[in-house]
Amino acid sequence: MKRSTAWILAGAATIALAGTASAETIKLMTGPQGGSWYPLGGAIKNFVEKDVEGASVQVLPGAGIANVKGLQSEKADIGFANSVSTVDAINGKPPFDEPAVNVCNVATLYPQYFQVVALADAGIETPADFKGKALTTQPRGNTAEAITQHMLEAYGLSYDSLERVNFGSYTDGVEQMKDGNTQGMTLGTTAPAGAIMDLASARKIKIVPIEGEGFAAMRELNPGYKNVTIKAGTYDGQSEDVKTIGYATHVIARCDLDADFVYALTKGLAENVDTLSSIASAMKGLTVEAMGEDVGVPMHEGAARFYKEKGAM
Repeated sequence: MKRSTAWILAGAATIALAGTASAETIKLMTGPQGGSWYPLGGAIKNFVEKDVEGASVQVLPGAGIANVKGLQSEKADIGFANSVSTVDAINGKPPFDEPAVNVCNVATLYPQYFQVVALADAGIETPADFKGKALTTQPRGNTAEAITQHMLEAYGLSYDSLERVNFGSYTDGVEQMKDGNTQGMTLGTTAPAGAIMDLASARKIKIVPIEGEGFAAMRELNPGYKNVTIKAGTYDGQSEDVKTIGYATHVIARCDLDADFVYALTKGLAENVDTLSSIASAMKGLTVEAMGEDVGVPMHEGAARFYKEKGAM
């Protein structure tokens, strides 16, 4: 059913909410502390509440997979997601139990990098070398945690092959590596990642590549994976380019969320690229055409209207 609250356009920049006394709070699911999604959510809250009269946005922590499930179960209205996970959700592939039918695309924002970092003295040259060692990743429900399982499978391992697996925030992982309590960490975010920069300032690290046969095996598990490059010099001590897994961060909305509101949200994203790129530098220079890119997820009708008006669809 369509959200009953009515949204109407009023002027070029301001959107008035009909019946503001009954306006509902928009729930926005973001990401874990230490990543870029949570502060990006705060920026979106600011421009939506400024430009949409009567609007209220509640920013919630989340993760790529959990956010998709949150929208499908109507526990949230909009959120950040990763293209590979959302496509799995649409198709009902693990870790999703059934196809997600109420999740639509709004805007592609920037590329994400699945980053595997190890202590330089841990003897880890490829993911296969994690056998018998401790690894830290994000909590279950996070896209990077799901990709971590795929990585281990592609290299003939599993969580049972490791000495120990820790599940926590980026901050937790960095502290564990600084203390030497884990030899490696995986995370999915922009490059450079603040968490890895923090770690590299305290310990010598190695960015572990995913390439060749290992990458091919991961593509068999999820065809949405792309091979991307973390450029040399991205982190202290990184002297060479490193190949890894790439995918796209995008904004999603419930398909039944009011189309006028989603139009306004999409318009706001396009008009606030400079502000958003100060948080996630990978968004610098983002164009409307790139925002409207087909990532294999149905486009929300409100977003589609905006892109068609701009000639981007």
